[in-house]
Amino acid sequence: MKNIALIATLFAATLASGVQAQESPTLKKIKDSGTITLGHRESSIPFSYYDDKQQVIGYSQELMLKVVEGVKAELKLAKLDTRLMPVTSANRITLVQNGTVDIECGSTTNNSERQKQVAFSNSIFVVGTRLMAKKTSGVQDFPDLAGKNVVSTAGTTSERLIRKMNEDKKMRMNIISAKDHGESFLTLESGRAVAFMMDDALLYGEMAKARKPDDWAVVGTSQSKEAYGCMLRKDDPGFKQVVDAALAKAMTSGEATKIYAKWFTSPIPPKGLNLNMPMSEDMKALLKAPNDKFFD
Repeated sequence: MKNIALIATLFAATLASGVQAQESPTLKKIKDSGTITLGHRESSIPFSYYDDKQQVIGYSQELMLKVVEGVKAELKLAKLDTRLMPVTSANRITLVQNGTVDIECGSTTNNSERQKQVAFSNSIFVVGTRLMAKKTSGVQDFPDLAGKNVVSTAGTTSERLIRKMNEDKKMRMNIISAKDHGESFLTLESGRAVAFMMDDALLYGEMAKARKPDDWAVVGTSQSKEAYGCMLRKDDPGFKQVVDAALAKAMTSGEATKIYAKWFTSPIPPKGLNLNMPMSEDMKALLKAPNDKFFD
């Protein structure tokens, strides 16, 4: 009887999985087309960016490819083509909503405001928002920015936070919005801004590709804790379940730990520089118990 019960349970689980795949609009779209479209960033080092051969690489990109493996297995496809679509901070939500991309994994913060527009996978990274400034600039923390030019990337949580700080504390900052992180750093490097506010991991990434990395420092009290997740269309729990399962497998199996070491504590392209970012306690906890919680 126990064997019969076990067989019945396995059959029910298999049937539920099949129904789930059929009921998910995204999984149906992927199965019918034989293609999954991945949204990636162009300059979010070390998460998702182009190398010197214009290949998309990075921590988030590798985790997204683990999701592709999970989708392929779920749909029982012998072959699944991947289409890569570059996105920006400004257009990434729209491109997920309108179906141009099926999933976006880069450096996108999961928060309550965005939850109204899209769904998020299990978190893939936890960061804090800080500043990068020249070591000789005299900028050590946010109060030092009063009356000065500050840059952040358009459409990001950091831009929203620095604008709110400027208004609430009447700091008289001139806030420059750049189209992407590369342009933000160029604005800083060229002297048009004294500081660049962004997620700390991204700041370390920009520093790694600077002409003179030793000229720069990541400083300031973290203004927020944020969880990055992969963006998915809303109201498609079947697809989210497959994505979450693939990410959880990578995290709890040790694969994600190796991917972290590759991108945060080892030399990375394009210059072979090491970000030297040891894994935080928040990240260790996430890998041990994957979840889709966000911080507001």
